[in-house]
Amino acid sequence: MKWLMVGLLVVFLLLGSFLLTPSPVDSKAWDPPAPPPLTGLLAPNERLRLADLLARGQVYGPEDTTIGPDGVLYTGTQDGYIVRVFPDGRVENWLSTGGRPLGMVFDHQGNLIVADAWKGLLSISPDGEITVLAREAEGTPFRFTDDVDIADDGRIYFTDASSRFEQPDYRLDLLEMRPHGRLLRYSRKTGKAEVLLGNLHFANGVAVSPDGDSVLVNETWKYRILRYWIRGPRAGQAEVFADNLPGFPDNLAVDDEGRYWVAFPTLRNPQVDTMHRHPWLKDLVAKLPDSLKPAPQEYGLVIAFDRKGQVITSLHDTRGTHLQEITSVNPQDDYLYLGSLHNDRIGRLAFQAIPGLGDNQ
Repeated sequence: MKWLMVGLLVVFLLLGSFLLTPSPVDSKAWDPPAPPPLTGLLAPNERLRLADLLARGQVYGPEDTTIGPDGVLYTGTQDGYIVRVFPDGRVENWLSTGGRPLGMVFDHQGNLIVADAWKGLLSISPDGEITVLAREAEGTPFRFTDDVDIADDGRIYFTDASSRFEQPDYRLDLLEMRPHGRLLRYSRKTGKAEVLLGNLHFANGVAVSPDGDSVLVNETWKYRILRYWIRGPRAGQAEVFADNLPGFPDNLAVDDEGRYWVAFPTLRNPQVDTMHRHPWLKDLVAKLPDSLKPAPQEYGLVIAFDRKGQVITSLHDTRGTHLQEITSVNPQDDYLYLGSLHNDRIGRLAFQAIPGLGDNQ
């Protein structure tokens, strides 16, 4: 009996301590729409299982990929390295940024432009010299530099996913559901970054349109894609490009035919959608260790959109055993290259293996 009382006392003390501990978030209520059914063009299939697996077991967390002027595949991994995957299959740790390289793209001079979650916007020369282009915009430091693309005029468009939470704490940003994200533009002429669009709920993937008139940016926590006009009569205005998506949109890219390819790390989570309606519950959940927070479903998903935001096709791995938690999809040459935040592989899927593309633009 004595030990029972002691045990109950310990439980009550621990519970009281948990309840009295301040939450790391200040959650806001949001009533998300019901997710769209996975039917029609979104119907589950196993097309992602047709992808070849590159560098399997030799990389961890190849979040984004790009092919350089040298024909080599570049990616950034969890340990901070820029890794090169050669056509013959060789894998090389090229250099370390000392941070967490995420989105990347080559500029017209052959420099690798990297959105590094920890270090900011970086430029890496062909001989491996790292230059920090920007760490802040308009007085607010970057805390989670995420994705990047370059317009034909050389200006760099990129995102700071959250000005409040850093990369390891992205789940807290989701629970808080406040708009800490920004779409930014960097000009080499001024050497400064400017904010184009603020108050975004996790600003993620970014892609300049083929005509250079607009930029698409994924607003991950809102399950939508926005279009921001950068020139023409609507310059400076934003609109919804695609809304109420079936998952969390991450990086996106545009192919030579004007199709936008969007990577989804996972489908929407009913538990998360329910919690969004109850801020007090999210404040409590935020205090739990990550192992006790709602976990993403193991699933692979990529969706292609036309220039008007209509779905063209979708690619799935319903079990997530071949490719899951896909964070980037890059169309280059005749393939889609698929990155992931936690996978130990890079997917490569031939366009000819994807039915239904036709001349959709």
